[in-house]
Amino acid sequence: MGRVLSGIRPTGRLHLGHYFGALRNWVEFQNECECYYMSADWHALTTDYADTSKLDENTLEMVADWITVGIDPEKSVLFKQSRVLQHSELFLVLSMITPLSWLQRCPTYKEQRNEIKNKDLNNYGFLGYPILMSADILLYKADIVPVGKDQLSHLELTREIARRFNNFYGNILVEPREKLTKAARVPGLDGRKMSKSYGNSILLGESDDILKDKVKNMFTDPLKIKKDDSGHPRGCVVFAFHEIFNKECKKREKECEVGAIGCVACKKQLMEMLSEFMKPLTEKRKDLIADKAYLENVIDTGSQKAVEIAQETMREVRRALKFL
Repeated sequence: MGRVLSGIRPTGRLHLGHYFGALRNWVEFQNECECYYMSADWHALTTDYADTSKLDENTLEMVADWITVGIDPEKSVLFKQSRVLQHSELFLVLSMITPLSWLQRCPTYKEQRNEIKNKDLNNYGFLGYPILMSADILLYKADIVPVGKDQLSHLELTREIARRFNNFYGNILVEPREKLTKAARVPGLDGRKMSKSYGNSILLGESDDILKDKVKNMFTDPLKIKKDDSGHPRGCVVFAFHEIFNKECKKREKECEVGAIGCVACKKQLMEMLSEFMKPLTEKRKDLIADKAYLENVIDTGSQKAVEIAQETMREVRRALKFL
């Protein structure tokens, strides 16, 4: 049995991209690994430092989402990053040894600088977040980190930092290995990657009324004007969702290409499938949100368990640094 560490920033409600990209894999790991899942609130400050008023509320909402989709607090440790002070301590230590050039070459750093235009990202926290991410993983000596192919460079940076630390101070930190996870690419309503930052998401547990409005406004093939026009499903957001939710998506692809179905009917069927998928989540989530004391207890209990592991690692790090 390996130890898994993963986390999500509490910057708002979770969406379908989170579910198909990460959460359903988290659920599966519970039965075969020792799992630590964190609300990465320190990470949230890297971009949302100007307003921290909703971090606690967002963490409760997010933990409710986790439990809603099947993550079990009896099997996994669900905790809040900032409750474990050793995250910031190891982050500081690793910051001392990480070359600046390693951070500047990070693909996500460049991508988000280009995409997020409404926030000032000229801060060290944003540039240095890969070090904090490395500290998160190395603090728990997590030997398994679930990632998609687009995140492999992040994990390799963590390994490089661990090797550099171990070269200076002794073999203390464990180099994690990747666990490539199955992940469906979920597009946003506008065709870009679904992201809270882009405001193009379908949230977990969304009501039918909101779903109808969002599906109605999804981008479709601009060349398919009339129902019997030949379509180009591979460039259509609606068809991308059919590939995820429709077991007969190959049939739908052909129907679109030959003009056998129009965009209105295609959207209607997608709405029905989304509604069926969301209904049990909506009901379960509603009950969880109504019991905030339960959610707070889950976070408190998980954070205490996380502290125990983190303290043990930092004692070893301090000894290696000759601080003890």
